[in-house]
Amino acid sequence: MHLRIAHLYPAQMNIYGDRGNIITLVRRCMWRGIEVMVDAIHPGTTVAWPTYDMVFFGGGQDSGQALIADDFVQRQGVEVRAAIADGLVTLAICGGYQLLGNYFLTHAGEKLPGVGALDVHTIGGSRRLIGNMAIELDWSLADGAPGTLIGFENHSGRTYVGSGAQRIGRVLVGHGNNGEDASEGARAHNAFGCYLHGSLLPKNPHFADYLVRLALMRRYGRGDLAPLDDTNEFYAHTQMLKRCVA
Repeated sequence: MHLRIAHLYPAQMNIYGDRGNIITLVRRCMWRGIEVMVDAIHPGTTVAWPTYDMVFFGGGQDSGQALIADDFVQRQGVEVRAAIADGLVTLAICGGYQLLGNYFLTHAGEKLPGVGALDVHTIGGSRRLIGNMAIELDWSLADGAPGTLIGFENHSGRTYVGSGAQRIGRVLVGHGNNGEDASEGARAHNAFGCYLHGSLLPKNPHFADYLVRLALMRRYGRGDLAPLDDTNEFYAHTQMLKRCVA
């Protein structure tokens, strides 16, 4: 079996170790004998979206996000929205999450469009929401897998989930989407957006495996994964969770 991953704008959208999400997906596939090809998608790249199984879109500083926003929305928007509606497995963090939404209303009142693949919108705030975050997932990933995710957030945007998406989980510690409704992240089809840096997947290998299973199901109609020894990973996850909620 093999999977093909599109890594969107890695030069501009890679803060707080977000590249570690790609490394985790590749390694956990390789350890199981699943071949993985990762293609970096840069501004101006022509993308054959139906050929991809997964997409990763990291976060970036405001300057980096500004450099790629027009390219993503105008060049890729229509096709990436159609691919996500068709089940393309997608993970977007922070700025990538915001650009998958309907729009971003800046603190100055400027309305910047997103691609509309996730039914969320973001409003700029005057205060940054920063710190460790832990959430309780709204669904079970797999038998015996933790029902929590941990990570680190740093964003000024307040994101609100519309009726066409569902939150990923309930905030246990931290601010989450907006610091108001205890929600974090959004999901539609097989696309997930959230504010969890850190990076997310090394700290939450159960979520990495969930994304891989979704991609395998979409391509091959089956998503069984050979077990890995995640004793150390889950020990670290549990200890961090204890520190967060203490």
